[in-house]
Amino acid sequence: MDNRISAWKFCHVLHKVLREGHPQCIADSYRHISTIEDLGKLWGHLRDPYGKLIQIYSRLLITKIQFHKRNPRIPGNLTLTADELDAIGENDVNNYFQLSVEMFDYMDEILALQSAIFGSLDMSRSNSMTSCGQCRLAPLIPLIQDSSQLYDICVKFLFKLHASLSVDLLSGHRQRFLAQFQSLRLFYEAAAVLQYFKSLIQVPTLPENPPNFLIQAELGSYVTPVVILPPEEDTISEASDLVDLAAPNGNHSPIGLIAGRDSLIEHLQSELKRSRAEIARMASEHEIIVLKLNDKISKMEMQLLSKETELENEKKARFDFQHSELLKMQEAEKRAKLMEEKFLKLKEIYTKLRDEHIQLIRQKADVDKQLSTIQCQQSDLNEKMKLESLALELAKLQATVDSISEQKLALERKLREISEENQSIEQLLLTKETERSEACEKAAAAEKEIEKKDNLLKELFDKIIIECKEIVKNAIHEVDNPAFSSATCSIDYFRSLARSLEKSMANLEREPRAAERIVDLAHATAGLVVLGKAVSNTAPDIDFGDKMSDRCKGVGQSCLQVFEDSLPPDPAISTSISVMRQTLQELLDMSEQLQAMLQAGSSESVGEMVESELAAMDKAIEEAARRIEEMLSNSRAADSGIKLEVNEKILDSCTGLMQAIRILVQKSRVLQAEIVAKGKGSASVKEFYKRNHQWTEGLISAAKAVGMGANYLLEAADEVVTSNGKLEKVIAAAQGISASTAQLVVASRVKADRGSAALNELTQASKGVTAATATALTAASACSNLIDSAQDDLDMSKLSLHNAKRLEMESQVRVLELENLLTKERLKLAALRRHHYSLSPESDQPLPL
Repeated sequence: MDNRISAWKFCHVLHKVLREGHPQCIADSYRHISTIEDLGKLWGHLRDPYGKLIQIYSRLLITKIQFHKRNPRIPGNLTLTADELDAIGENDVNNYFQLSVEMFDYMDEILALQSAIFGSLDMSRSNSMTSCGQCRLAPLIPLIQDSSQLYDICVKFLFKLHASLSVDLLSGHRQRFLAQFQSLRLFYEAAAVLQYFKSLIQVPTLPENPPNFLIQAELGSYVTPVVILPPEEDTISEASDLVDLAAPNGNHSPIGLIAGRDSLIEHLQSELKRSRAEIARMASEHEIIVLKLNDKISKMEMQLLSKETELENEKKARFDFQHSELLKMQEAEKRAKLMEEKFLKLKEIYTKLRDEHIQLIRQKADVDKQLSTIQCQQSDLNEKMKLESLALELAKLQATVDSISEQKLALERKLREISEENQSIEQLLLTKETERSEACEKAAAAEKEIEKKDNLLKELFDKIIIECKEIVKNAIHEVDNPAFSSATCSIDYFRSLARSLEKSMANLEREPRAAERIVDLAHATAGLVVLGKAVSNTAPDIDFGDKMSDRCKGVGQSCLQVFEDSLPPDPAISTSISVMRQTLQELLDMSEQLQAMLQAGSSESVGEMVESELAAMDKAIEEAARRIEEMLSNSRAADSGIKLEVNEKILDSCTGLMQAIRILVQKSRVLQAEIVAKGKGSASVKEFYKRNHQWTEGLISAAKAVGMGANYLLEAADEVVTSNGKLEKVIAAAQGISASTAQLVVASRVKADRGSAALNELTQASKGVTAATATALTAASACSNLIDSAQDDLDMSKLSLHNAKRLEMESQVRVLELENLLTKERLKLAALRRHHYSLSPESDQPLPL
């Protein structure tokens, strides 16, 4: 607690014990977390670079102890085989997810410490080859060992998570890993070039680009970073300036040699065990890769078989279509052939009839010729009987001719009918062919029209999805809008909106492609997100309100994922709706916690307490300043000589300190008024203090500390002036009130804008308090020297040997008593500080810095 170098080396040694010591060390260290935390707080108030480093290192040690407390199956050196990693994760993505977050937090603390160490080095004075630089750089060795193992485990966990969860769900993990990868790579490059580490550790190297977790095949090409340490003999020989291992006669002790040999054997055994574990891990990883490749091959074979089945189906459908078309063509050809045969038969009949008609015409001509001959032969006949017979014969012939003419007309009519039927058949065939081509064109046009309508419907659905996304995104954006921070909403109305959102999710799950269901879900989600932010504004705890706001945005993000999963061709939204329901339930649980907080009313009196405490602080400062001036006047009237000089110096310095503190308090009140006026909006001042409960508690604590410090300084100065009190008490009181005002400055600065003029004035006033404190300390030291010089020196001229020896022994006894008393007082001081930290409000709710 009194030496910063010892505290720094203590942190380094504790880190090595947690890494390399007995496994029970981690469990036994858990009850000492408060001690480590007190160490960090104590040295964190110093402006010395070591103080800041000790504070960060203490935070890292606490993080490591708590990490192993939560995960007892992970050893302190973080070395795990592939089987052990699978056993710890239990093949549960939730375990992998949570462990990744904890390891990211662990890695952040490591990177913060290494950055602070490199930032504290002055290359002109404290480089890696000086003892001062090496003292600061030595803890980087366990940091390199821890970070390399954490990096390896995180890479493997993230590959496992990306194999099971969606890409969007793990975007936060990828962003944190990418930021840590860049910082870790710069850390290793900076450490590798330092000469100090050349013989102590082989720093691992990281690739130029981080692993791509979206491609599972990259896990096979991933190379584990390896940290190599030299044998134990080298470390012992290099540390010979710290521990003398040589025997008194100059030879090496056999015990030392045996211990070195045993340590070498243990080192080789551990290396052999690590190599075997590494070989087993690589074999297991190779088996996993082979299994994954076999699974991938099986999936691809299944896909190939499915494609072949689809191709066979397509070929079969095409064959069936061609076969049906061929049957139709054959049927048409058969009908055409039948029509052609019918046509040929009709043509043959027509030819036959025409030949018969011609023959009849020829017979008629012959008859006409015979009749003419008979008429010529019988022209001269006058007998009546011959003429009558001839008339009868002519009548018969004329009847025959008329009958033949009628037959001829019937045949011509029948021939015309056959010709017309043939033409109608040809026209029918032409019409059928035209109708067939028109039907094919109409089918193609109908298919195009259907495809066009499907595209229009798809575009319309996509536009609806885009508009719904914009509605939800605007609601998420409104959550971060500063102008919305003053809006409020009742918890009961918020729960009614949650029930409406549940109903919309159930409707969409039943009808995943219904546009009206998607629009209802978008509006219900947007309303819930915005009014959820309004509900979070009523939270008395700012951190709880911020978490609730983030959860509202989480509901909106999960709704956006639902919209993504609603897109064709394969809408599968059951999983995303389940995630959204879970996020909504978490938000409802937070609303119940908020209602309980509001009903409990634990912070109702905070707004009234802050004003009363600030007023009490002002009153205490005014009273202390008045009493100091009164004591100075009384001392000038009653004292003289050295006592008057001492009293004047002490009281003048105290008066200057109180004036500087009074100015600082005034500037602090101005800054606080500015903060309240800017942050309260339309609410009252007490409502602002109540909503910012944590900050107000810190402000109250700081005001109490300043008032108590002013009273203590007044008591110390009064004792010095009136009853020969101790100047050390004045020094302690001045330092205490300076620290209390620093706490008040920090509490006032937390919520102030960086460019605030009031903040600049407060900073200048803080510097004035620091200067006044230094003046008070200087005055106290000068007065102490003045009192010491005024005392008579010990006259040793008349002392005998016996008396001188006796006085020497008495002086030595007195020195031992004072040293013993100093040790006890330091222990008492440490205990009081720990008790003070446990009683202060910051122990439960730390003041944000």
